[in-house]
Amino acid sequence: MEVPARMSFPRMLSLEQVQEILNLGMPSIFALVKSGELRAPQFGGRNVWRVREDDLAAYIDAAYAKTAESIASGQLPEGDSPIDS
Repeated sequence: MEVPARMSFPRMLSLEQVQEILNLGMPSIFALVKSGELRAPQFGGRNVWRVREDDLAAYIDAAYAKTAESIASGQLPEGDSPIDS
């Protein structure tokens, strides 16, 4: 008799965990979710949001790519440089 394979589920992160990983304030995290830049479905009830680890990695990769494009094209706003601080 063949044993059925166990389903594999993606690791889910709370918005608080995402906030800690990105080192952003919760209003910024909510803005990313609301804009669709960061995928996060709501589960169960109020304020139960989760982000798949893969979706967070995709958001981070996209942020790196967007920043690299801005730097390469010279379109990084003045005062918005990591060496200006």
